[in-house]
Amino acid sequence: MPDSQEHLKNDPLWFKDAIIYEVPVRAFADSNCDGIGDFQGLTEKLDYVKDLGITAIWILPFFPSPLRDDGYDIGDYKNVNHIYGDLDDFQEFLDGAHERGIRVIIELVVNHTSDQHPWFKRARKAPKGSKERDFYVWSDTPEKYPEVRIIFQDFENSNWAWDPVAKAYYWHRFYSHQPDLNYENPAVWEAVFDVADFWFSKGVDGMRLDAVPYLCVKEGTNCENLPETHAFLKQLRAYIDAKYPNRMLLAEANQWPEDAANYYGNGDECHMNFHFPLMPRLFMSLRMEDSFPIADILNQTPLIPDNCQWALFLRNHDELTLEMVSDEDRDYMYRVYAQDTQARLNLGIRRRLSTLLGNDRGQVELLSSLLLSLPGTPVIYYGDEIGMGDNIYLGDRNGVRTPMQWSGDRNAGFSRANPQKLYAPVIVDPEYHYEAINVEAQQGNTNSLLWWTKRLIATRQRFQAFGRGTFELLHPDNHKVLAFTRTYNGEHILVVANLSRFVQTVELDLSAFAGMVPVEIFGRSQFRKSPMGFTFSASVPTLSIGLCCNSSKQWLKCCNPNDRNRN
Repeated sequence: MPDSQEHLKNDPLWFKDAIIYEVPVRAFADSNCDGIGDFQGLTEKLDYVKDLGITAIWILPFFPSPLRDDGYDIGDYKNVNHIYGDLDDFQEFLDGAHERGIRVIIELVVNHTSDQHPWFKRARKAPKGSKERDFYVWSDTPEKYPEVRIIFQDFENSNWAWDPVAKAYYWHRFYSHQPDLNYENPAVWEAVFDVADFWFSKGVDGMRLDAVPYLCVKEGTNCENLPETHAFLKQLRAYIDAKYPNRMLLAEANQWPEDAANYYGNGDECHMNFHFPLMPRLFMSLRMEDSFPIADILNQTPLIPDNCQWALFLRNHDELTLEMVSDEDRDYMYRVYAQDTQARLNLGIRRRLSTLLGNDRGQVELLSSLLLSLPGTPVIYYGDEIGMGDNIYLGDRNGVRTPMQWSGDRNAGFSRANPQKLYAPVIVDPEYHYEAINVEAQQGNTNSLLWWTKRLIATRQRFQAFGRGTFELLHPDNHKVLAFTRTYNGEHILVVANLSRFVQTVELDLSAFAGMVPVEIFGRSQFRKSPMGFTFSASVPTLSIGLCCNSSKQWLKCCNPNDRNRN
């Protein structure tokens, strides 16, 4: 085990209690004044990340790349793009994170490479049927696999692209400059295992498997979620488990819950998986002021193995994807969250959290509270903790990947470079201007969103029930209120969220907690007996709770009144 791992707790299920922070290296901090964030800059900001309460950093692709898809078009899996530094800089960052008790998750882009990768350059020149040519998927006609949907509908009109060197069509599920690897070729398996070896041996703690449902192709199918894909994942998991303890694989599987849950296998494939269908329904419920979309998708979510966990998110580096909603729901989301058609991209909305919610702090706090209390591990996108804005006019999804806003100084404190050298302009929209929205200003104001986020994270970390507990939805008659309980080792948490703009009252059946007294978690104040019935008792099967403000949330701990350590 690498020396840097010695600073970390020996816990194979560490990811269940984690708070993950998603960071594009180039967007966080520029140490050498070239206008691009780098590993030295990220290392210098690790104390900020730790102070926020983060326990794991997920960094976006940092490998050598033509950068036509923000680094997901990889040209070399075993090196660092020179614009971010070198392997020594990466190791310094990794060791620095581990010294602070922060784990590091990197990307394993297993679906495709760049067309500039040596594997593809070799394949296009190799004879048909050779091992080198078969690193990728080829065809003499673009008519194969007609059942397969096109993901980037705004950019591509086919999943096949003609290669004049090979004089054949190659398969790509994303951009045409990203040819898909061929998992029918055992040499591809060996190459991917070798890449995993390279980075895990350096001490990284986890890998996000990009676009994992699309690894394999097969005639007569939609080429998604195929048994052959699961067979590969089982082999990869067994290989990693045998060599590297306490490591984690995180699947990016934008699928319906029953399909996504298959990527856990029997606890022998991926450890984690993003819950894509839940994310848009959080926004739907908020705007509809109705708990049904959230409750409905959670009821459709199957149980998963005990050694696995969902990853939950509100926003990330991509568009707010609307692939896993009905056409009617997609139209509704466009209508209420993307009236400016410039904000729409592919089948989604390219906006950050605060801009989606109209800079309404109450709504930001409500959704953030749900993110940290629903069953799963929360993933926070950099800058959302201070309410950063976006720039939908930058093209593609670059508008949500702008420089981190550290201060009101030049270039938002991100870089000392000439502003024209920045990889992307800082946000100067009046409502989200970096001079008003930045870390330095919010650190000096204990009522800021940053401080509120830090307190929320600290509160979650006090209770393992949030990361490891059971989940049970309550079913009040008032559908404007979402209520549920989390339970772990005798620790009971009741979460009540008002999705309405207005004050609501709700009755909850809490007879299962008879004899216990609720304690409000944030203020640690204990509810007392009163005519309103705020105390649990066997003779009172329901509890009336008046939510004190619109878009409010309440976390209550149910305690034995004789327990002196209940707070």
